[in-house]
Amino acid sequence: MSTTGAMAHITVKSPDQMQELGRRLAPLLRPGDLVLLTGELGAGKTTLTRGLGEGLGVRGAVTSPTFVIARVHPSLTGGPPLVHVDAYRLGGGLDEMEDLDLDVSLPESVVVVEWGEGKVEDLSEDRLHVVIGRAVGADAPGGPEGALEAEVDDVREVTVTGLGARWADAGLPALETC
Repeated sequence: MSTTGAMAHITVKSPDQMQELGRRLAPLLRPGDLVLLTGELGAGKTTLTRGLGEGLGVRGAVTSPTFVIARVHPSLTGGPPLVHVDAYRLGGGLDEMEDLDLDVSLPESVVVVEWGEGKVEDLSEDRLHVVIGRAVGADAPGGPEGALEAEVDDVREVTVTGLGARWADAGLPALETC
């Protein structure tokens, strides 16, 4: 059973800030890390992953792998490759994911799985779970008054939770400061 190692809560006010959060998270990642991304359609999972790719210095544009299921982005800097998976269309758990050989890729890569909750946790006891939620109405920074509707719609509340000993002292709380 995994235990929570560390946690960070971040308010993200734009897609650019979501991408920047990915760039700031990237230096904390190392080969063998599994990152699960949870959030509704359009929450910013791929935008965050794009920032991870930039921060890791990988090759190729990081785009949603919905129709190809998984993309591998080799490192241009000698770091770990980024394996970006979209499990949205995969209904089963780890059995259905086996064809992707994530267990083979994981030790030398950073594996990011969108829509992976309930499907890939068995790959690693130590993992990072990123939950992206929309801040709505009075919960949105700036509230419903005094902010343009488009600005409020872009606001996300991001919770980054490290599970397992790997994340106990990994520096996640530093993500909360800009």
